[in-house]
Amino acid sequence: MTLAFSSLSLSPAMLANLSSLGYQQMTEIQAASLPLILKGRDLIAQAKTGSGKTAAFALGLLQPINPRYFGCQALVLCPTRELADQVAKEIRRLARAAENIKVLTLCGGVPFGPQIGSLEHGAHIIVGTPGRIQEHLRKGTLSLSGLNTLVLDEADRMLDMGFIDSIAEVIAQTPTRRQTLLFSATYPPAIEQLAARFLRDPARVEVQAQHDNTQIEQRFYEIQAEQRYDAVLHLLRHFRRQPAVAFCATRLQCDELVAHLEAAKISAAALHGDLEQRERDQVLALFANRSLSVLVATDVAARGLDIEGLQLVLNVELARDPEVHVHRIGRTGRAGETGLAVSLVAPAEARRVQAIEALQGQAAAWFPLAGLKTSLEPLLPPMHTLCIAAGRKDKLRPGDILGALTGNGAIAADKIGKISLFDHQALVAVERALARQALEQLSNGRIKGRSLRVRQL
Repeated sequence: MTLAFSSLSLSPAMLANLSSLGYQQMTEIQAASLPLILKGRDLIAQAKTGSGKTAAFALGLLQPINPRYFGCQALVLCPTRELADQVAKEIRRLARAAENIKVLTLCGGVPFGPQIGSLEHGAHIIVGTPGRIQEHLRKGTLSLSGLNTLVLDEADRMLDMGFIDSIAEVIAQTPTRRQTLLFSATYPPAIEQLAARFLRDPARVEVQAQHDNTQIEQRFYEIQAEQRYDAVLHLLRHFRRQPAVAFCATRLQCDELVAHLEAAKISAAALHGDLEQRERDQVLALFANRSLSVLVATDVAARGLDIEGLQLVLNVELARDPEVHVHRIGRTGRAGETGLAVSLVAPAEARRVQAIEALQGQAAAWFPLAGLKTSLEPLLPPMHTLCIAAGRKDKLRPGDILGALTGNGAIAADKIGKISLFDHQALVAVERALARQALEQLSNGRIKGRSLRVRQL
């Protein structure tokens, strides 16, 4: 059942904004949860990433916001900084209909001082990770006394990451008369206990967690454990689909696989918990701007990543939890596109396949690895990234970089990809064949009247 957003009790300005953003019909999770959220009910919603859940809780928490009160009226807790940034971006887009709503992210891995400065100016909505929110509450730099709505996003992952005590301490500082919305991809007993502790008479909504077979093709390949990395190489050389995400069980497995792929001239980078925040940001920016063919990640590191146009999900080792498997493969085949999910299975992992079959209600489709034709051509991404030694703090804007590249008709604007701004650096993607020309153009020219250091990543 699809319903128009116009069937909800939303303001005309909000409906007009939704329409301009291309939101016409509600997704399944939005249709099931929004009427309950707008009535003020506490809610437990089970839905996977990519189901439209962010817009569901964002519309709910925006409804009671008073723009004239510059205190925190809505708090969204997320497991990772990447997810928090994504959620805050979506809330800002949806908040355009209202007057001057300020959304602030508070996450670990970044300096504390500037966050205190931002809080002193006030914010209506805060999106953050439990540990950092807890720190601000302890230091007295954040007050939740005026909170209307609390959202626990990807609650199962926050519990997996050991955030239960932080969450409890944060919730203890919120008013008892608040609306609490809990979103989770899976519903283990720990989530049930969390809900029983902190939610009042919650409504429960669950949308189908499976993927349509016509949307995602799944293929399983039996291998011996010692041939795992060679099998990944073989499959990438056969399917030649990029961008791809390869899921590993451990950080060590990620690093070993990246070394194996790089040695075979396949552009890859690892994403796991041992990386510093700056390295994580850089890897994600390179992958998002198509300068990287394969992102090799652990489940926790990749949680909440929404990658447009992902062509292939490769399970280097099957997840122990079949619901995590469904979550992994659901990153491809988004927005009406078809996707491919390929899984390697060593003999010791046969039980994991049985659990996936039981959850999905269908037999696994097995294929022989030996018969696949491969090409030894390097798998190269379509873009290259240039790094400029100046960023947001230097008052640099994407338009300045674009202007420096396209000035005098040197490089056509459609040959330039994403521009990512960080505090002290900027990354710009350029079509691979034009990377050297773009590097010379920026190195020898001026950006915003200044000569800046530029290098190719």
